[in-house]
Amino acid sequence: MIETNLTTTALKTEPNIGNRILAGIVDYLIIYTFFFIYLYAFGEPNDEGGYHISGLLGLAPILFWGLMTVGVEQWFGATLGNSLVGLKPMSIRKSNDNSTFSGTDEKLSFGQSFKRHLLDPIDMFFFGLIGIITIKNTEKNQRLGDIWGNTIVVKTSELKKAE
Repeated sequence: MIETNLTTTALKTEPNIGNRILAGIVDYLIIYTFFFIYLYAFGEPNDEGGYHISGLLGLAPILFWGLMTVGVEQWFGATLGNSLVGLKPMSIRKSNDNSTFSGTDEKLSFGQSFKRHLLDPIDMFFFGLIGIITIKNTEKNQRLGDIWGNTIVVKTSELKKAE
């Protein structure tokens, strides 16, 4: 695999709040739609008028979430929502003195992708307020999942300019 190093002088991170919100809505609309269809198709009615799934059937929504977030990001370099709005997550590496960073145009590791999406519920809490606050107040416009996964999110158009 050819690896392209992109430095901060050539690659500028921006908050892209609107695009990131839209990407999250697309991704989680697909996930929640699957969940509700699956719940009504395979769930059993309970005493409170709802449905529940138990046993091994309960793993399917979790596996689907992993497939739609981590899996798609591993195979295609970005989730469906990020691809539609022109965003791409990238791995970052800090210099020895922590004064600069470089992004690499390689696919994220499984661990990085998993960390990014494991914190989605926190970043999306209260209509995304936590994610928006952290994106606006971090040097590289990262949400909590990006900080933990050591990633940044950039516009794909910026990648083409930096090459």
